[in-house]
Amino acid sequence: MAPVTDVTIELLLSSPVHRYEGRPGDGPIAATTREVFDSIEFRAGLGVVGDRYFGQRAHRQASVTIMAAESLDAIRDELGLLALPPAENTRRNIIVRGMPIDAMRGEIFSIDSGSGPVTFVAHRPANPCAWMNVTLAPGAHKALRGRGGMRCEPLSDGRLSVGPAVLRMGHA
Repeated sequence: MAPVTDVTIELLLSSPVHRYEGRPGDGPIAATTREVFDSIEFRAGLGVVGDRYFGQRAHRQASVTIMAAESLDAIRDELGLLALPPAENTRRNIIVRGMPIDAMRGEIFSIDSGSGPVTFVAHRPANPCAWMNVTLAPGAHKALRGRGGMRCEPLSDGRLSVGPAVLRMGHA
């Protein structure tokens, strides 16, 4: 039986446009549609339905980015801030509390928020970029190194919702 951990999905993002283009100093492109949702759908091998990377061959193994909420807590504390701007500024598809995603490279896992499990494989780190200094806080780019989350590929279809969820490790 795969190890089970209770986690909390804090944010789900699906964005049809790449808003961080050009130079960070010029600022992000304004959102033209809703990007943060109570639930989002995944398709095996394709990614997040409605997201800019959905079905793009070059992004198949990196179509879903997952980040630990604890990473945001840590940079807030390290930078001496009372709060950070909204977590969607990281542009990660899933922000989850209680999941050691940065240590899960190569792992197969599933997350179930009540609609059935969605299985993923964590392929490689989602390294932070200089945009984090603009959209989160000065110094956030450096503070997020090694804890920017993982680029993952969905291995099954399904839906995740914000709130309590179950993480299962080590199964397909």
